[in-house]
Amino acid sequence: MTRIKNIISNQYHQLNLAERGRIEALRGLDWSIRRIAKALHRNPSTISRELRRGTTTQINANTRIFEQSYLAETGEAVYRKHRLNSCYRGLFDHCQTFCNALVTALKARPRMHSVDTFVHQFKTNYPGVVCPSTPTVYRYIDDQRLAIRNSDLPAKLRRRVKRPGTKHHRINKKNLGHSIEERPTVVQARQELGHWEGDLVKGKRVESEPALMTLTERVSRLEIIVKLPNYHADTCLKALQNTLYDYGTEYFKTITFDNGAEFSSLSQVAGTDIYFAHPYSPWERGTNENTNGLLREFFPKGRSLVLASLIDIQLAQDTLNNRLRRSLNYRCPADLMPELA
Repeated sequence: MTRIKNIISNQYHQLNLAERGRIEALRGLDWSIRRIAKALHRNPSTISRELRRGTTTQINANTRIFEQSYLAETGEAVYRKHRLNSCYRGLFDHCQTFCNALVTALKARPRMHSVDTFVHQFKTNYPGVVCPSTPTVYRYIDDQRLAIRNSDLPAKLRRRVKRPGTKHHRINKKNLGHSIEERPTVVQARQELGHWEGDLVKGKRVESEPALMTLTERVSRLEIIVKLPNYHADTCLKALQNTLYDYGTEYFKTITFDNGAEFSSLSQVAGTDIYFAHPYSPWERGTNENTNGLLREFFPKGRSLVLASLIDIQLAQDTLNNRLRRSLNYRCPADLMPELA
């Protein structure tokens, strides 16, 4: 016998049925455990465990005496049973309570949760109940294991891969007023409440069509939505001024808009400082842009806002302001600015 055959591999493999058959045959010849182990190139402890597992008591047909003997089929059956019980059946089978609650929450209208905020709240409210992570839930949805489709997750459908190669010069040729570059540094740092970003959410892109003016506070993410009969410059000016008076100018230290023509008169607003972002730079008002995306769940792009009632708009505003946000450490905007919510 060569040296290689005497070396027992450090990598362990389970015995197979053929090896168990050899153990049965050699044990029938009264071979010792060590001799069998050497013949099969196995550790003696492996053979010892297998003999304990596969030894059964049978009656000898000739002597009518009960005898203990090892049977390969018995050892294989016991091994398969143990193997089945040792395998984790999967997290999905153990979290049906969570899954049922998630489906109900995400299909509710108005929807108060995202997948992530629901996972967080469920773990907080039911610490002893099995709950998967947010990425795992999204994998379940993609694998169609839940009664939820991507169509039930508007934010997921809106995500698009940014196409490289498109760049614009950041020169504000319109000079509508103070550039975002003149804005106080405390605004960019989100160190205090009272600094807002604004834009229009349009249904149909026709100036005579109604639009929604949205204002988003940078720290709290609080949202204010105002319906406009059209989006002419003088209409926007009047609506913004009335909004400041209604809520109180003391809550509006600065507001940053894009440089669209509809905002060309906003420098005349009294009670706050107005700043304008660079052209083609929506990320400079990222808080407002993100919230406008959430608002599209209520008012889809391309659908006229003529029939959007004040009740519909208030419902959308209240829903957004009372949704938990991961960016707020799973608090809602209304918690940070309850006087305006």
